Parts: sequence; structure tokens; C-alpha cells
Amino acid sequence: MIPEKVQKVLKAHGLEALEFEPGSTPTAEKAAARIGVEVGQIAKSILLSGKDGKYRMVVLAGDKKLQNNKLKALFGVKTSMAGPEETLKVTGFPPGGVCPFGLNGSIEIFLDKSLEMYETIYPAAGTDSTGVPCTFQKLLQITGATVCDVT
Repeated sequence: MIPEKVQKVLKAHGLEALEFEPGSTPTAEKAAARIGVEVGQIAKSILLSGKDGKYRMVVLAGDKKLQNNKLKALFGVKTSMAGPEETLKVTGFPPGGVCPFGLNGSIEIFLDKSLEMYETIYPAAGTDSTGVPCTFQKLLQITGATVCDVT
């Protein structure tokens, strides 16, 4: 079930999530296979914990990996991926369902340019069995993210 805080954001922006059986889309590869798209079209959201005590979320193409040197250059501090419990506590979303919706400005969001090449991208909607078809520009508008190059 999609969290209420995510449903509100989607409804406000005219978006509708695709929902599948629970646990069916926890990775970019599984989500892409289930939806029937390229792995790169899956917008994976990764929560990072900075040595400065701040959390940041990076949303990137499902077939890309974060580059630590680019992250440090962007944030000015070393970061590491938040663990599963920490991610759930900070975002309210479990790993596999982490999304940039409904965070109410509590976490700075960065949208990697690796997603720009796709007409339609699919971030999760707060569960490991959802995907939200949208454009890069729409996701940028909704989240107020900063565009970056960290892959």
C-alpha cells in the first residue's frame, strides 16, 4: 500500500503509481523487468549520510553507480550509503521503496543527469512494489531537486 504522504504528492501532480505484488520490484533490475522498460529508466533513490551529520538523497538511473569522488566534490564532505534501518527511520520508506516524494523538505534531493536521456522514468512510490511513470522535468519540479552529475 502506497503511503498516504506519497499518495497526496502524486494526486497533487496528476501522477498515478503502478502497483504490483508486494516485494516484486525491490531492485532496479526487477522493477525494469516487471514494468517492461530499460533498467536505466528506473529512478533509484539512495539515501546518503554525510560526515557533517546531514542526509542527502540522490536519484539516479537504475543502471548507474554513484562515484564517491563526485559525491565528495558536490557535497564538500565524505558520504556513505545509509543502512536499511537508518533509511527507514529518516525517510519513512523501506529499502527497495525509497522515493523522493513526501519528504517535506526534510532531506536535500539531488537528481542525477543520467535520467535525462529517458522520456519516461520510474521512481518508487514508497514501497518495494511500485513505480511512478513521469518525466525527468516533472520529477525535478515536484521534488525541487538540484540536478547533478555523480555517476
